[in-house]
Formats: sequence, C-alpha cells, structure tokens
Amino acid sequence: MEGQVRDVARVVTNPQSAATQSKSQQAYSWIKARIADGTYVSGYRLVLGAVAKQLDISVVPVREAIRLLESEGLVTFERNVGAQVALIDEREYVFTMQTLSLVEGSATAMSAPHLTAEDLDRAHAINDRMKASLDGFQPHTFTELNLEFHAVLFEPCPNPHILDLVHRGWDRLRVLRDSSFSFVPGRAAESVREHDEILDLIAAQAPALEIELAARAHRTRTLDAMVTYQASHRH
Repeated sequence: MEGQVRDVARVVTNPQSAATQSKSQQAYSWIKARIADGTYVSGYRLVLGAVAKQLDISVVPVREAIRLLESEGLVTFERNVGAQVALIDEREYVFTMQTLSLVEGSATAMSAPHLTAEDLDRAHAINDRMKASLDGFQPHTFTELNLEFHAVLFEPCPNPHILDLVHRGWDRLRVLRDSSFSFVPGRAAESVREHDEILDLIAAQAPALEIELAARAHRTRTLDAMVTYQASHRH
C-alpha cells in the first residue's frame, strides 16, 4: 500500500520537495494534493484567505497557485463566485479521455522496450489485485489501482513532453474521480481483461504500433461506455 501511494503521488503531485518550493508552489502542491485525494471535491469553493491562513502565507502566492491550477483545468474562477474545484463536465471528460487515449497509447508503446520482467510482474500483480477487488466492488479503490497499473507502463516513456501530457490527463481525470467505474461498473471486469492483453503484447515484443493501438482502444472503450451510459440516462 505504501508503494502504491508513492506511485500515485509521483503522477499527480509536483516532484519538488516542500523545502525547495516557492510559496506559490507550496500552495499549488497543497491544493492539488487535496483535489487528488478527494478532500476538495468538484464544486468545492477555494477561499483564498482561508487557504493562506492554513499555510501561514499571504494571499498573493495562493492566487498565483490558483491561476496555475486554472490553466491545468483543475480549478475554475468566475467573477462574483471565486475559485472552485472544476465541476464535472461531460464535454471535458470526453476531450480528456480522447486526448489521453492518444498520448497514453504513445507513451505506453515508447515505454515497452524499457520495461523489465520485474516491471511486467509488478503490473500483473496489480492487475490481479484489481480482479480480486471486483467482488465487493469499490470504485475509488479500483481507480487507484488502475492508475498504479498504468503508471508502471507509461512512466518509463523516454519522451518527457508526452509523459507530461499523460500526467496532465490523469490529473484532470482525478477531478472526475470514480466517474467511469461508478457509473459503469461492468466496464471494470472488461478493463482488467484488456490489461492482460496489453501485457501479453508487451511481453511478446509486439510492434510498437500494435501496442499503441491496444492501449488507445482500452482507453476509448471506457469513454464509449461512459458516453453510452450518459446518453441512456438523459431525460
């Protein structure tokens, strides 16, 4: 569990230590971590003065942090409303998943040659935990394991720009946390089967394009399931 927390934190938080961060960076990391762990849910109002008081800093660096989080799509700012954690937006979800399918598929394909047997064993072990969690299904737990699984496959990507885009996509999905698997839990069982298929391709040293398309299709199938659910529940 401790290793899982480290892996997830590596994807969704600023890698600089608090000791080396500026006050605005500290505020950014502090707020972002609370969005990621669910302390600040979608729609939560971020009162700059209250945040500044908790961090024992002035409002100015908090405002700078809010602007950065806004640029990442994690926070919105409206006149007469203020800053709040971004609301769940179906269009934003669709755009994020479409983008993530492309960049994560590419990152997974680029990472494949760099994955060791130990990495694949670790990914299989995480996927086994995901399978075991299907009984008494808990969407949040499953989502955390899902991120841990995919992080094993995309973190070795040698292209830092693509990897940054993957991280940003996952950050946005954390704002929408549990959305997919909460609403379409049947997708979870399909997801773990597809994980095994991707791992088999990597182990067999399949062509990069084949791995990329499999990883991309894996992401878009979740998107399709969610869109279908939303369409069927519109009044």
